[in-house]
Amino acid sequence: MSANSADSTGQAARLEVVLVKAGRTKIRYEAELLGDDGTRIVVRAPWAGEGVRDFGFVRFEKGDVFTEHYWRDRWYAVKEVRDSAGALKGWYCDITRPAVLAGSELVVEDLDLDLWRSADGRDVRRLDEDEFAASGLTRTDPETAAAALAALSELEALAHEGTFGTLLT
Repeated sequence: MSANSADSTGQAARLEVVLVKAGRTKIRYEAELLGDDGTRIVVRAPWAGEGVRDFGFVRFEKGDVFTEHYWRDRWYAVKEVRDSAGALKGWYCDITRPAVLAGSELVVEDLDLDLWRSADGRDVRRLDEDEFAASGLTRTDPETAAAALAALSELEALAHEGTFGTLLT
């Protein structure tokens, strides 16, 4: 992946990741641009949430580092999650519209569905299907809903097959 990851002074290039959900900005945070090959954009950022987020099967907390992969032509984002010591926790995947890079903002629209794959690959789970159903997207925008469900199924199959890492190389 060719990377425009440093400016003319040698400093790491920065982007602001803007996660939009239901037409509103859910969160925005600064990230280091690691690479952009014209299709996939890779950034790294510390855990941007407030405090600890305990899902029961994984905890996101201060010191965690996310290496995030976004595509301009795919309906998902894959986030590798490591703890402060560098140990891999797993991958958190958001089902999204394809990412849009506008200047220094990377805008991603969250479509409510998520997937978790643990570091050892034994725990693969769909998340937030209830939120997706409640969003009414299948009724208001059936094409987008179908693309979101297909993306979730694709990621889940890759996670179970053990070929998940091929997305990130």
